[in-house]
Amino acid sequence: MKIQVNRTVLELVEGDITEMETDAIVNAANEYLIHGGGVAGAIACRGGPTIQQESDEWVRRHGPVPTGSAAITSGGRLKARYVIHAVGPVYDRGAPEQSAQLLASAVRAALRMADEHHLKSVALPAISTGIFGYPLEDAAQVMIKAATEYLSGETGLERVVFCLYGRPAYEAFAAALEPWMPVTGASWRSFRDTSQ
Repeated sequence: MKIQVNRTVLELVEGDITEMETDAIVNAANEYLIHGGGVAGAIACRGGPTIQQESDEWVRRHGPVPTGSAAITSGGRLKARYVIHAVGPVYDRGAPEQSAQLLASAVRAALRMADEHHLKSVALPAISTGIFGYPLEDAAQVMIKAATEYLSGETGLERVVFCLYGRPAYEAFAAALEPWMPVTGASWRSFRDTSQ
């Protein structure tokens, strides 16, 4: 499923983010960039020890990465040249608006980091929806909106992919993207992947 936002293709795929051949992939990170489990663990395992070593060095130099912001390392042995470590929020049921603001900020920070490094393509997972407890459908709405709004401004990104692990995640993001789809039949067919 795809849409065009200005000059950027925004795309949904179901799959393993560690296999993406984009310039960068985004890691759902914690503030200390300790890549233990979930998406972070899979990325660190596939990419090799270089990613954790560079992450440790980043934290030594800059301090913990605040929630809603991002850091960058090389991709180690990954197909992607870089890993952008975006720190999403631990979901707070008592303050969902604040959680949404922090998640949107993490998405924007990741995309901005890609632009600052003159990258053309980046893939993001469903940030904060694992052990951080963010409800999948709510996260999808926030992340799609944040990405679409970012891409409506000035950016050198040509392709932004939400790489979603498992059918429920894909379907949640597809439902969130649906309202952004073009209304006209021709545009719809040109940007929608009917195989999904």
